[in-house]
Amino acid sequence: MSAALPVPAGRTAGWVVRRAARAPRSLGRVLASAATVFLLSSVLTFGLGAVSDANPAAAVLGETATPADIARLDHEFGLDRPLWAQFGSWLGHAVQGDLGRSWFTTLPVGDSIAAALPVDLSIAGLALLLAVLLGAAGGVAAALRPGSRLDRAVTALCTLLGTLPAFVVAIGLITLVSVQLQLLPSGGYVPLEQDPVQWLRFALLPALALSLDAAAGIARQLRTSLVGALRENWATGATMRGLSRRRVLFGHVLRNAAGPAVTVLGMSVPMLIGGAVVTERIFNLPGIAQLSLRAAEQHDVPVIQGTLLVTVAVVLVANLAVDAGLLALNPAARRRPAPAGAR
Repeated sequence: MSAALPVPAGRTAGWVVRRAARAPRSLGRVLASAATVFLLSSVLTFGLGAVSDANPAAAVLGETATPADIARLDHEFGLDRPLWAQFGSWLGHAVQGDLGRSWFTTLPVGDSIAAALPVDLSIAGLALLLAVLLGAAGGVAAALRPGSRLDRAVTALCTLLGTLPAFVVAIGLITLVSVQLQLLPSGGYVPLEQDPVQWLRFALLPALALSLDAAAGIARQLRTSLVGALRENWATGATMRGLSRRRVLFGHVLRNAAGPAVTVLGMSVPMLIGGAVVTERIFNLPGIAQLSLRAAEQHDVPVIQGTLLVTVAVVLVANLAVDAGLLALNPAARRRPAPAGAR
């Protein structure tokens, strides 16, 4: 007996082919939208630096600087040019990977970000993995027994975790795991390529603190979607045709019901980055959030602009990955409706 589900009523094999053929065009629209958002974000990012009242030349040269010295350094920084010319030059270099130099350390901004960004990416990657594992396990377990004590317990736990900020969870984990049980260190960082085992010991607590809110959202969405999908006629019919409940769930239902959970996962990426500002300080992580805070304290505009632009790029790439995942999981996620003649 074939495990494949039938084409929906009124749909033909040609309809399926036409829907699949529209996927590249849908992804192209997503890419165009991402490019537009990136351009607007770059304008806002540059504008924040432009409207700043910081005088880099005076700050670098000190109080003894003469107007001539300040004018000379302004010319070296390119700050004596019109704003549109400064923006065009900055964006043109930025898309090539050149984010300028720090006003205070004179180090390339790209090098500073390249040293800090892997910390955030490794922690965020581990947090996303934990969120998927914990959220999927909780959502599937609750959906298989709707209305049971397990279902109510998972729902209550997800509601609780969804109300706790990441820094509160981080402090609680440090108190319990590091201070009371002394199982993991409470702070510090070891690069993954240097020692994977030690990296995991230092990264597990901050990743877990960031992942619980996302895991709760995934579990809630997945549980709701699975319960509804398992009650659909096609799922009931597949079970009546002799397919095991596990095969129906993991072979068909889970793929069709995973869309909302994948969307929640994508929406969690900006929250992970936002939560990293506090989490990095709590766990003493040398990430991009700490780099941004130091730059803000010094009014180091090139570093601030660079970190903001890279952060926006990371979020856009994550959203593109989510959209591509939705297109692969469910043709209904494609934005363009089917033509009337194909219905």
